[in-house]
Amino acid sequence: MEKSKVLIVGGTGYIGKRLVKASLAQGHQTFVLNRPEIGVDIEKVQLLLSFKEEGARLVSGSFHDHQSLVNAVKLVDVVICAISGVHIRSHQILLQLKLVDAIKEAGNVKRFLPSEFGADPARMGHALEPGRVTFDDKMVVRKAIEEAAIPFTYISSNSFAGYFLGGLGQLGIIIPSTDSVVLYGDGNVKGIIVEEYDIAMYTIKSIDDPRTLNKTVYIRPPENILSQREVVQIWEKLIGKELQKSSISAEQLLSSMEGQPYAHQVAVVHYYHVCFEGCLTNFEIGEEGVEACELYPEIKYTTVEEYMKRYV
Repeated sequence: MEKSKVLIVGGTGYIGKRLVKASLAQGHQTFVLNRPEIGVDIEKVQLLLSFKEEGARLVSGSFHDHQSLVNAVKLVDVVICAISGVHIRSHQILLQLKLVDAIKEAGNVKRFLPSEFGADPARMGHALEPGRVTFDDKMVVRKAIEEAAIPFTYISSNSFAGYFLGGLGQLGIIIPSTDSVVLYGDGNVKGIIVEEYDIAMYTIKSIDDPRTLNKTVYIRPPENILSQREVVQIWEKLIGKELQKSSISAEQLLSSMEGQPYAHQVAVVHYYHVCFEGCLTNFEIGEEGVEACELYPEIKYTTVEEYMKRYV
Protein backbone atom coordinates (compact mmCIF):
# COMPACT_ATOMS: atom_id res chain seq x y z
CA MET A 1 0.00 0.00 0.00
CA GLU A 2 1.38 3.40 -1.00
CA LYS A 3 1.85 5.73 1.93
CA SER A 4 -0.20 8.91 2.08
CA LYS A 5 1.26 12.29 1.29
CA VAL A 6 1.09 14.41 4.44
CA LEU A 7 0.75 18.16 5.01
CA ILE A 8 1.67 19.37 8.48
CA VAL A 9 0.35 22.77 9.56
CA GLY A 10 2.16 24.25 12.55
CA GLY A 11 5.29 22.25 11.79
CA THR A 12 7.62 24.53 13.73
CA GLY A 13 5.70 24.16 17.00
CA TYR A 14 6.27 21.99 20.04
CA ILE A 15 4.43 18.95 18.67
CA GLY A 16 4.51 19.98 15.02
CA LYS A 17 8.27 19.66 14.61
CA ARG A 18 8.11 16.14 16.02
CA LEU A 19 5.29 15.26 13.63
CA VAL A 20 7.44 16.36 10.68
CA LYS A 21 10.32 14.16 11.83
CA ALA A 22 8.03 11.18 12.52
CA SER A 23 6.36 11.52 9.13
CA LEU A 24 9.71 11.53 7.36
CA ALA A 25 10.97 8.64 9.52
CA GLN A 26 7.96 6.55 8.54
CA GLY A 27 8.53 7.16 4.84
CA HIS A 28 5.76 9.59 4.01
CA GLN A 29 6.17 12.30 1.42
CA THR A 30 5.96 15.20 3.84
CA PHE A 31 4.88 18.77 3.15
CA VAL A 32 5.18 21.55 5.73
CA LEU A 33 3.11 24.73 5.50
CA ASN A 34 5.41 27.75 5.42
CA ARG A 35 3.30 30.62 6.73
CA PRO A 36 4.43 34.22 6.12
CA GLU A 37 3.17 34.99 9.62
CA ILE A 38 6.44 33.68 11.05
CA GLY A 39 7.98 36.94 9.82
CA VAL A 40 11.61 37.27 10.91
CA ASP A 41 11.52 34.49 13.50
CA ILE A 42 14.91 33.17 12.46
CA GLU A 43 14.72 30.03 14.61
CA LYS A 44 11.51 28.93 12.88
CA VAL A 45 12.98 29.72 9.47
CA GLN A 46 16.06 27.66 10.24
CA LEU A 47 13.88 24.81 11.49
CA LEU A 48 11.91 24.86 8.24
CA LEU A 49 15.15 24.78 6.26
CA SER A 50 16.35 21.82 8.32
CA PHE A 51 13.14 19.98 7.43
CA LYS A 52 13.84 20.70 3.77
CA GLU A 53 17.34 19.25 4.11
CA GLU A 54 15.82 16.12 5.64
CA GLY A 55 13.51 15.65 2.67
CA ALA A 56 10.37 17.63 3.49
CA ARG A 57 8.83 20.01 0.97
CA LEU A 58 7.94 23.53 2.09
CA VAL A 59 4.62 24.88 0.81
CA SER A 60 3.60 28.53 1.11
CA GLY A 61 0.22 29.18 2.66
CA SER A 62 -1.55 31.46 5.09
CA PHE A 63 -4.70 31.36 7.19
CA HIS A 64 -5.36 34.83 5.77
CA ASP A 65 -5.29 33.56 2.17
CA HIS A 66 -7.98 30.98 1.49
CA GLN A 67 -6.76 30.02 -1.98
CA SER A 68 -3.24 29.38 -0.70
CA LEU A 69 -4.66 26.87 1.80
CA VAL A 70 -6.74 25.19 -0.91
CA ASN A 71 -3.66 24.91 -3.12
CA ALA A 72 -1.63 23.42 -0.28
CA VAL A 73 -4.14 20.75 0.75
CA LYS A 74 -4.65 19.74 -2.89
CA LEU A 75 -1.07 18.44 -2.86
CA VAL A 76 -1.67 15.77 -0.22
CA ASP A 77 -3.88 12.97 1.07
CA VAL A 78 -3.70 13.73 4.80
CA VAL A 79 -3.63 17.05 6.65
CA ILE A 80 -2.38 17.23 10.24
CA CYS A 81 -2.72 20.47 12.14
CA ALA A 82 -0.60 21.16 15.22
CA ILE A 83 -1.12 24.87 15.81
CA SER A 84 -1.02 25.83 19.44
CA GLY A 85 -4.01 25.47 21.70
CA VAL A 86 -2.18 26.20 24.94
CA HIS A 87 -2.65 29.69 26.32
CA ILE A 88 0.80 29.85 27.89
CA ARG A 89 2.15 29.71 24.32
CA SER A 90 -0.69 30.89 22.07
CA HIS A 91 -4.29 29.83 21.52
CA GLN A 92 -5.17 29.56 17.84
CA ILE A 93 -7.55 26.60 17.71
CA LEU A 94 -10.37 28.38 15.86
CA LEU A 95 -8.04 29.33 13.01
CA GLN A 96 -8.54 25.72 11.93
CA LEU A 97 -12.03 26.59 10.73
CA LYS A 98 -10.31 28.24 7.76
CA LEU A 99 -8.41 25.01 7.16
CA VAL A 100 -11.68 23.06 7.30
CA ASP A 101 -13.12 25.37 4.63
CA ALA A 102 -10.07 24.82 2.43
CA ILE A 103 -10.20 21.03 2.82
CA LYS A 104 -13.91 21.02 2.01
CA GLU A 105 -13.36 23.04 -1.16
CA ALA A 106 -10.32 21.02 -2.28
CA GLY A 107 -12.29 17.78 -1.97
CA ASN A 108 -9.30 15.44 -2.15
CA VAL A 109 -8.23 14.99 1.49
CA LYS A 110 -8.67 11.44 2.74
CA ARG A 111 -8.17 12.36 6.38
CA PHE A 112 -7.80 15.41 8.62
CA LEU A 113 -6.23 15.36 12.08
CA PRO A 114 -7.00 18.66 13.83
CA SER A 115 -4.89 20.08 16.63
CA GLU A 116 -5.95 18.28 19.80
CA PHE A 117 -3.09 16.35 21.47
CA GLY A 118 -4.37 16.48 25.04
CA ALA A 119 -7.46 15.48 27.00
CA ASP A 120 -10.44 14.38 24.91
CA PRO A 121 -12.57 17.55 24.57
CA ALA A 122 -15.70 15.45 24.03
CA ARG A 123 -15.40 14.36 27.66
CA MET A 124 -14.80 17.86 29.04
CA GLY A 125 -18.19 19.48 28.64
CA HIS A 126 -18.29 19.96 32.42
CA ALA A 127 -14.92 21.75 32.58
CA LEU A 128 -14.63 24.90 34.68
CA GLU A 129 -14.16 28.44 33.43
CA PRO A 130 -11.93 29.79 32.07
CA GLY A 131 -10.08 26.56 31.23
CA ARG A 132 -13.01 25.11 29.34
CA VAL A 133 -12.34 27.43 26.39
CA THR A 134 -9.67 25.01 25.17
CA PHE A 135 -12.14 22.14 25.00
CA ASP A 136 -15.04 24.24 23.72
CA ASP A 137 -13.00 25.58 20.82
CA LYS A 138 -11.79 22.10 19.89
CA MET A 139 -15.40 20.90 19.85
CA VAL A 140 -16.33 23.78 17.53
CA VAL A 141 -13.66 22.56 15.12
CA ARG A 142 -14.85 18.96 15.45
CA LYS A 143 -18.41 20.02 14.66
CA ALA A 144 -17.26 21.83 11.52
CA ILE A 145 -15.23 18.81 10.39
CA GLU A 146 -18.11 16.41 10.84
CA GLU A 147 -20.71 18.73 9.28
CA ALA A 148 -18.43 19.02 6.23
CA ALA A 149 -18.22 15.19 6.08
CA ILE A 150 -14.41 15.33 6.20
CA PRO A 151 -12.86 11.99 7.24
CA PHE A 152 -10.99 12.48 10.51
CA THR A 153 -8.88 11.04 13.28
CA TYR A 154 -8.70 12.77 16.67
CA ILE A 155 -5.58 12.26 18.80
CA SER A 156 -5.98 12.25 22.59
CA SER A 157 -2.39 12.13 23.78
CA ASN A 158 -2.90 13.12 27.43
CA SER A 159 -0.05 14.89 29.31
CA PHE A 160 3.18 15.92 27.60
CA ALA A 161 6.15 14.41 29.39
CA GLY A 162 8.23 17.57 29.18
CA TYR A 163 5.69 19.63 31.06
CA PHE A 164 4.35 17.07 33.54
CA LEU A 165 7.52 15.16 34.42
CA GLY A 166 9.78 18.19 34.39
CA GLY A 167 7.74 19.69 37.19
CA LEU A 168 6.93 16.44 39.00
CA GLY A 169 3.34 17.25 38.13
CA GLN A 170 3.51 20.80 39.51
CA LEU A 171 2.13 23.68 37.46
CA GLY A 172 4.66 26.27 36.34
CA ILE A 173 7.79 24.17 36.99
CA ILE A 174 9.70 22.31 34.26
CA ILE A 175 12.88 21.21 36.07
CA PRO A 176 12.36 18.72 38.92
CA SER A 177 13.46 19.72 42.40
CA THR A 178 15.84 17.57 44.41
CA ASP A 179 14.49 18.97 47.67
CA SER A 180 10.71 19.32 47.80
CA VAL A 181 7.44 18.82 45.96
CA VAL A 182 3.83 19.98 46.36
CA LEU A 183 1.28 17.21 45.83
CA TYR A 184 -2.21 17.89 44.51
CA GLY A 185 -4.43 16.47 47.23
CA ASP A 186 -3.03 13.10 48.26
CA GLY A 187 -1.20 12.80 44.93
CA ASN A 188 -2.84 9.47 44.15
CA VAL A 189 -5.07 10.38 41.19
CA LYS A 190 -3.91 8.56 38.07
CA GLY A 191 -2.82 10.44 34.97
CA ILE A 192 -1.20 9.46 31.68
CA ILE A 193 2.15 10.84 30.56
CA VAL A 194 3.46 10.46 26.99
CA GLU A 195 6.82 11.47 25.55
CA GLU A 196 6.29 13.99 22.77
CA TYR A 197 8.09 12.14 19.95
CA ASP A 198 6.13 9.02 20.87
CA ILE A 199 2.96 11.06 20.40
CA ALA A 200 4.15 11.98 16.93
CA MET A 201 5.07 8.40 16.04
CA TYR A 202 1.67 7.03 17.09
CA THR A 203 -0.07 9.88 15.27
CA ILE A 204 1.69 9.21 11.97
CA LYS A 205 1.09 5.46 12.34
CA SER A 206 -2.65 6.13 12.53
CA ILE A 207 -3.11 8.12 9.33
CA ASP A 208 -3.30 5.19 6.88
CA ASP A 209 -4.96 2.78 9.30
CA PRO A 210 -8.63 2.01 8.52
CA ARG A 211 -9.13 1.11 12.20
CA THR A 212 -8.60 4.77 13.18
CA LEU A 213 -10.83 6.33 10.53
CA ASN A 214 -13.44 8.61 12.12
CA LYS A 215 -12.24 7.54 15.57
CA THR A 216 -10.48 9.06 18.56
CA VAL A 217 -7.03 7.53 19.14
CA TYR A 218 -6.18 7.49 22.83
CA ILE A 219 -2.47 7.11 23.65
CA ARG A 220 -2.25 5.21 26.93
CA PRO A 221 1.20 3.62 27.45
CA PRO A 222 0.49 1.08 30.22
CA GLU A 223 3.67 1.80 32.22
CA ASN A 224 2.99 5.55 32.06
CA ILE A 225 -0.43 5.49 33.70
CA LEU A 226 0.78 6.90 36.99
CA SER A 227 -0.22 9.22 39.81
CA GLN A 228 1.76 12.31 40.75
CA ARG A 229 2.95 10.48 43.87
CA GLU A 230 4.21 7.56 41.76
CA VAL A 231 6.10 9.98 39.49
CA VAL A 232 7.73 11.51 42.58
CA GLN A 233 8.70 8.05 43.83
CA ILE A 234 10.39 7.28 40.51
CA TRP A 235 12.32 10.54 40.78
CA GLU A 236 13.32 9.81 44.37
CA LYS A 237 14.63 6.41 43.30
CA LEU A 238 16.70 8.01 40.52
CA ILE A 239 18.30 10.64 42.77
CA GLY A 240 18.57 8.40 45.83
CA LYS A 241 16.83 10.91 48.07
CA GLU A 242 13.38 11.41 49.55
CA LEU A 243 11.76 14.76 48.86
CA GLN A 244 10.02 16.89 51.45
CA LYS A 245 6.32 16.76 50.61
CA SER A 246 3.47 19.18 51.20
CA SER A 247 0.04 19.28 49.60
CA ILE A 248 -2.51 21.69 48.20
CA SER A 249 -6.26 21.10 48.18
CA ALA A 250 -8.54 21.50 45.18
CA GLU A 251 -10.05 24.60 46.76
CA GLN A 252 -6.62 26.13 47.35
CA LEU A 253 -5.55 25.43 43.76
CA LEU A 254 -8.67 26.99 42.27
CA SER A 255 -8.55 30.02 44.57
CA SER A 256 -4.94 30.61 43.46
CA MET A 257 -6.33 31.80 40.11
CA GLU A 258 -7.56 35.05 41.58
CA GLY A 259 -5.69 38.03 40.20
CA GLN A 260 -3.54 35.90 37.90
CA PRO A 261 -3.15 36.37 34.13
CA TYR A 262 -5.77 34.67 31.97
CA ALA A 263 -3.32 32.08 30.58
CA HIS A 264 -2.37 31.00 34.10
CA GLN A 265 -6.02 30.66 35.09
CA VAL A 266 -6.66 28.39 32.11
CA ALA A 267 -3.70 26.22 33.10
CA VAL A 268 -4.89 25.98 36.72
CA VAL A 269 -8.25 24.64 35.57
CA HIS A 270 -6.57 22.04 33.36
CA TYR A 271 -4.38 20.86 36.25
CA TYR A 272 -7.45 20.68 38.48
CA HIS A 273 -9.26 18.37 36.09
CA VAL A 274 -6.20 16.17 35.53
CA CYS A 275 -4.85 15.98 39.06
CA PHE A 276 -8.00 16.07 41.18
CA GLU A 277 -10.71 14.75 38.90
CA GLY A 278 -8.59 12.25 36.97
CA CYS A 279 -10.12 13.28 33.64
CA LEU A 280 -7.50 11.36 31.63
CA THR A 281 -8.22 8.01 33.22
CA ASN A 282 -11.71 8.06 34.73
CA PHE A 283 -13.42 6.45 31.73
CA GLU A 284 -13.23 3.36 29.55
CA ILE A 285 -12.60 3.76 25.83
CA GLY A 286 -15.85 3.10 23.99
CA GLU A 287 -16.74 2.26 20.41
CA GLU A 288 -15.86 5.79 19.32
CA GLY A 289 -12.20 5.24 20.18
CA VAL A 290 -9.18 2.95 19.92
CA GLU A 291 -5.96 2.71 21.95
CA ALA A 292 -2.66 3.38 20.19
CA CYS A 293 -0.38 1.05 22.16
CA GLU A 294 -2.69 -1.87 21.41
CA LEU A 295 -2.83 -0.99 17.72
CA TYR A 296 0.93 -0.47 17.33
CA PRO A 297 2.83 -2.69 19.77
CA GLU A 298 5.89 -2.43 17.52
CA ILE A 299 6.46 1.13 18.78
CA LYS A 300 8.65 1.01 21.88
CA TYR A 301 7.43 3.95 23.90
CA THR A 302 9.53 5.89 26.40
CA THR A 303 8.70 5.04 30.01
CA VAL A 304 8.52 7.70 32.70
CA GLU A 305 11.66 6.36 34.36
CA GLU A 306 13.59 6.38 31.09
CA TYR A 307 12.49 9.93 30.40
CA MET A 308 13.38 11.25 33.84
CA LYS A 309 16.95 9.99 33.71
CA ARG A 310 17.81 13.08 31.64
CA TYR A 311 17.29 15.29 34.71
CA VAL A 312 19.65 13.37 37.00
